[in-house]
Amino acid sequence: MTGGNQATGHSAVKIEPVGDWRSEMKQAIRDPLQLCSELDLPASWGREAERAAADFPLFVPRPYLRRIRAGDVDDPLLRQVLPLAAENDPVDGFSFDPVLDLQAERAPGVIQKYEGRALLVTTGSCAIHCRYCFRRHFPYAAAPQSYRQWQPAIDQLAEDRTIEELILSGGDPLTLVDTSLNELISQIAKIPHIRRLRLHTRLPVVIPSRITDELIRALMVNPSVVVVVHINHPHEIDGAVAAAIGRLIEAGAIVLNQAVLLRNVNDCAETLIELSQRLIELRVMPYYLNQLDRVAGAAHFEVSIERGQAIMDQLSRRLPGYAVPKYVQDSPEFAWKKRLA
Repeated sequence: MTGGNQATGHSAVKIEPVGDWRSEMKQAIRDPLQLCSELDLPASWGREAERAAADFPLFVPRPYLRRIRAGDVDDPLLRQVLPLAAENDPVDGFSFDPVLDLQAERAPGVIQKYEGRALLVTTGSCAIHCRYCFRRHFPYAAAPQSYRQWQPAIDQLAEDRTIEELILSGGDPLTLVDTSLNELISQIAKIPHIRRLRLHTRLPVVIPSRITDELIRALMVNPSVVVVVHINHPHEIDGAVAAAIGRLIEAGAIVLNQAVLLRNVNDCAETLIELSQRLIELRVMPYYLNQLDRVAGAAHFEVSIERGQAIMDQLSRRLPGYAVPKYVQDSPEFAWKKRLA
């Protein structure tokens, strides 16, 4: 079934209001000293984080903050968001564009590396600043940031009948306000050869209240929607996250998870086994476990491929096949994901 402004056949899902996600964005922690104070961490960590965040600022919404253990400098969620001095250390092999996004840009905001699929950079805004983000240096100012600016990209996608799947990425596409997102998705749904719409988002995990009635209605204009969430550690999943993901699934979306293998966050088999088991309970398919993209500022997160393969061997022995994610590494020179285990 091709795209179009048609009824989807999915049954209506009642979604109870759980808060205002826009307020959560406005109230997010941006000051490293405030973060350390609220989490009972040494003030010296906050001063170090201030220096480290000069080029890539701290941004942590409170729903995520509440899942971080106060006083624990080794908390795996804290490790993902707290700037460290190591971010400023130059390391050979780490670059500003590790997956060669800019070389694959067909038009402003349109990236294509795979046959039949294209990616639209919808915004530079994110719901949280993950310190290992492979697009932390991406030139978002040059990418389209409104419907009027997206129109040339949409026109080009409409002309290329080889494109069957469009990926909305960023930044995070769900940081767009509903009016902008509705308009964008509705225009994409009118392109008959785009059969699937995929969104890569952290919002259901970071600010679960983003999954509203209006958002569900906008997404399901396209009859084939895939939502790829990003959960690295089982502690990121609480009741609100589980409910938000459940709403997407009940509305008819396919939900997959991508994780990144991160040192001192999830680089042990027990953690990843627990994560996969929890995802399956939520009806989310463990999709990829990504080897860290070698972006400048994230070298301290890197886990060796040999260790990653050893961890995957344990996952394969202890989990059913459907619960084992593919361990992959972006190979930008070939524009594909290389399976590592």
